[in-house]
Amino acid sequence: MKHRLLFLIVILTLTLTSCNNDDNDTKPIDQLPPATQIGANTFGCLLDGEVFLPGDGQNPLDCVYEFANGVFNFGLQANKRNESNYVVWIGLKAKEFELEENQTYNLLEEGNPTNGYGVFGLAGSYSYTTQNYSGKLTITKLDLDNKIISGTFFFDIQDFTGKIRKITDGRFDMQFRP
Repeated sequence: MKHRLLFLIVILTLTLTSCNNDDNDTKPIDQLPPATQIGANTFGCLLDGEVFLPGDGQNPLDCVYEFANGVFNFGLQANKRNESNYVVWIGLKAKEFELEENQTYNLLEEGNPTNGYGVFGLAGSYSYTTQNYSGKLTITKLDLDNKIISGTFFFDIQDFTGKIRKITDGRFDMQFRP
């Protein structure tokens, strides 16, 4: 009887300790970098519901905010190689107007000096936000002295194949180059 009880305790202990939760049930949004405002040089978003983080590409993350030739220009780009070894590129641009902290800007068509625009690139082909496929950019921190810009963004875009891409839950915290 003692052996049977000991055997049962050993089996029960092994069963309970061997159970683990290897299933990765982490939501994609929880895999993005935190939305900080310290110049951590981070960027992340969901691309069609999947985590997009820069890496494996040439110059995988870059940010510029400058006043040149009488106008302000903001550019942020992130890229990485996908499973087919194509470079996937996501960018935000704002030209000809000064960004302000705690302001939200429309991401519409390229070339309009009153709004910014979003860019999606795949395998060297680039698509831009439009009146029909648009989004928003919110600047949560702009520190010109320390050259820090942080914010959130989202936009929809129709790529060169006609597929609608959804870029959501975007966040960045960058030290920019003037």
